[in-house]
Amino acid sequence: MKIVLGCDHGGYVAKEELKKDLLNKGYEVVDVGTNSTNSCNYAEFALKAATLVGNGDVDFGVLICNSGEGVSIAANKVKNVRCGIGYNDEVAGLLRSHNDANMIAFGAHFATVEEIINRTNIFLNTNFLGERHAVRVQTIKDFEKK
Repeated sequence: MKIVLGCDHGGYVAKEELKKDLLNKGYEVVDVGTNSTNSCNYAEFALKAATLVGNGDVDFGVLICNSGEGVSIAANKVKNVRCGIGYNDEVAGLLRSHNDANMIAFGAHFATVEEIINRTNIFLNTNFLGERHAVRVQTIKDFEKK
């Protein structure tokens, strides 16, 4: 499975730890940056990662900024991307099982590195349930085509 990671300066430290964890678990990781704690434009990195997800070049994406909000908003502007904030363990799973999300975002100021790693693993190991949820996701996909 191929996972893209993107972050801004606020998420850099957490992204680096998450990358180590994912590589240790055998995932292929594409890191689109940022590569330091120097101030940068979160949207640039979120859009790079989301474009890879939206085009089908990677399976899933993880974004990290200070709040998770900015990167999530940016990612959701990209066609074929459904990104939500994994603010607790249950929601991290529901993003996949109910929403068929292909990206998850985190706020490094509101979650520990351990929580981000755990919730990413929940997200990656949860399957979309389909059925009644598929109808709802299809409504979003159909609107996106307009």
